[in-house]
Amino acid sequence: MTTLNEEDAAIINSTVNSLYKVITAIPGSHHTLLYLKNAYQDDPFRIALELFLVFFAIRYMLSAKYKPHDNAVKLTEKEIDDLVEEWQPEPLVPPLTKFDRFNLTKTPVIMGAQSVKPKVAGYAKPLMNLATTNYLNLLAADTIREKAISTLRGYGVGSCGPPGFYGTIDVHMDLERDIAEFLGSDAAIIYAQGFSTISSVIPAFCKRGDILVCDEGVSFAIQKGIQISRSLVRWYKHNDMVDLERILTEIQLEDVLHKKRLTRRFIVSEALSANFGDIAPLPKLIELKYKYKYRLVLDESQSIGVIGSRGAGLTDLFEIPATQVDMIVGSMANALCASGGFCAGSEEIVDHQRLSGLAYCFSASIPAMLAVAASEAIAVIKQHPEQLAELSQRATSFRQILSHKTLAPYIQLFSGDLQNPAPFFHIRIHPEFLQTDTTRQEQEYLLQDVVDECAYQGVLVTRAHYVEDQERHCPSPSIKISVTIGLTLKENDKAANIIKNAILKLFSKWRK
Repeated sequence: MTTLNEEDAAIINSTVNSLYKVITAIPGSHHTLLYLKNAYQDDPFRIALELFLVFFAIRYMLSAKYKPHDNAVKLTEKEIDDLVEEWQPEPLVPPLTKFDRFNLTKTPVIMGAQSVKPKVAGYAKPLMNLATTNYLNLLAADTIREKAISTLRGYGVGSCGPPGFYGTIDVHMDLERDIAEFLGSDAAIIYAQGFSTISSVIPAFCKRGDILVCDEGVSFAIQKGIQISRSLVRWYKHNDMVDLERILTEIQLEDVLHKKRLTRRFIVSEALSANFGDIAPLPKLIELKYKYKYRLVLDESQSIGVIGSRGAGLTDLFEIPATQVDMIVGSMANALCASGGFCAGSEEIVDHQRLSGLAYCFSASIPAMLAVAASEAIAVIKQHPEQLAELSQRATSFRQILSHKTLAPYIQLFSGDLQNPAPFFHIRIHPEFLQTDTTRQEQEYLLQDVVDECAYQGVLVTRAHYVEDQERHCPSPSIKISVTIGLTLKENDKAANIIKNAILKLFSKWRK
C-alpha cells in the first residue's frame, strides 16, 4: 500500500479547497452542501442513488440521439421507380355491389319542382306522388312560397354562421316562439338539420353513467343520439308499457340492492313510429314517468303537423299539456315542408342546449327563408284545421282498400288499424308467404317489382330504406305509403286500388 507524500497531499488539498471556494461562490450552494451533508449522514444509500441518477441523466443527455429509420434499407432510384409503378391506390369508396347498383338504377328522378303530381324521368305522364311527406300539400301553398321568396331577397341564402355567434336573426327567434306557442310549451330551440336534432338533444343531457330506458323500435336518428350519449341503456319492447314498467322496477330494485348513486334518468319514445306507423300510449308513459321519477323525451318528427285536432302532435291528440313532457323533439322537414328540427320544453332545458347542443353550437343556422316557411306552415295549419280531418279520412280510406281479404295472405299493414290517424303506413310481406330460405334482398326485389308496376300504372311509391349494418333491430323490407290531401278523394282511392292490384299481380306470380 503506497502512501501519499507531502507534496501530493498539498496538491490534492489545494485542489479541494479551490473547488470548495468555487462551489461556495455559487448563490444557494450553501443550502445544497448542507442538504448533501445531512442526507449522507442520515441515509448514505439515498445520496448514492441520487448521484447515480444524476450521472445517468448526464450520460443520457450526452449520448447519441436515436433517429428513426437509421436501419432502413437504402433503395436505388430504379427500385423506387419500380415500386411506384407497382403501387395501386385503394379506391376512395368501396366498389358497388349488385344490390347497390340495383338501388341506384331504381331511384326515381323527379324532373322539375316537387308536387303531388311530379314528372318523373322515364314516364310520359305525371305520377300521383305517394312517396313524399307532403301530407297537407303545403308545397302548393302560395302564401308559403311568396313569403319564402321575399325572405330570400331580403336576407339572402343563409347566415353562414352558428346560431350562437352571428347566425341568429329575427326570423329564427320568431320561429322558436311560433313552435312553443303551437305546442303549448314554455320555450323552443331550432336546429338546422332534422336528423341531427334528436341525436344532439339526447347527448346534451345524458352522459356516461346516466340511464336511458328506450323503445326498441325507435328510428335510426334516435339510435345515433343514444349511442353518442354513452349512457347506460335499457330497451323495452316497442310500445309495450308492461315491459317498460318491468324494466323501471328492475332498475329501482337494483338501486336499493347495490346502493347506487342518483343519476339522471330518461324514458325515450317516438310519438308516431317511423318504422311501424303506430302511436305511443302517451298517458301511460307520463304516468310511469311520474311514478318512477324519470324525464320523458318524446320524438314528434312524424306526428307534428298531422296528429291531433290542431296538428300539435301526440299531446294534442291525448289532450295532455305539453309541459308534462320534458322534451318534445321533432323535424320540420316532414309535414311542415321546411327543413331543420326543434326541441321544446322549459326555459332551462332550452337555454342549456344553446351551450351544450352540439348540432346547435357547431352547425350553421337554418336559412332564413326556410325558417319563414316553417312559421308560415304552422300558421296555415292553425287557419285550416279541417285539413287534418280530411287527411285522416284519406288515410282511413286507403287502409280500408289495402285491408281487403284478398291481400291478407300476401301482406301486412303497419299500422293497419283503421282508427290510427297516422298519414302513412308500411306494407310488408306476410311471414307465412315467404319461404324459409328467402333472403332480405329477394324480398327487396319483390317489393321493387310492385313499386315499378305502380309507377307504370301512374302511382309513385317507394321502398323504405334502412342502414342495415347499423340498425339495432333492422325492420323487415317494406313499401312506405304517404297519403296526401293534394290528391282528390277519387284519385286517392284510385291509387289505393292500383297498389292493391299490383300486389295481387306480382305476389301471385312470384309464388309460382
